[in-house]
Amino acid sequence: METPSLTRIEEIARETAAGLPEPFAGLARDVAIQVADWLPDHLLDPGDDPQAQREEITGMYDGIPLTEKSSYDLPHGPDVVWLFRQPILMELEDRDVTLATLVAHVTIHEFAHHFGWSDADIATIDRWWE
Repeated sequence: METPSLTRIEEIARETAAGLPEPFAGLARDVAIQVADWLPDHLLDPGDDPQAQREEITGMYDGIPLTEKSSYDLPHGPDVVWLFRQPILMELEDRDVTLATLVAHVTIHEFAHHFGWSDADIATIDRWWE
């Protein structure tokens, strides 16, 4: 199999976000989608092993969840859903799913954080990561 490009992963993520039901699709339109090979330095948790984070984290929401936004917030730039190609490809080797299925799953998980869901909230309905 040919290694999928960053652009291909972004296309899948954008198609996934556009395919969300309303009102979620409308709320997702204001969120930027970025794809990189690895988790960038500025998103690393300083308390954890950087290499482990880079290898294990397939996606990340960088922003203020809708449930916490206030009209008093100072603008800080757009909320961003990040997807990380290399960890996604490593995860793909361990799962019996297609690239599109895995990217869609990670994308929806990160958008759930934008909508205000915690990992615990997501885990109550999503057994994927068990």
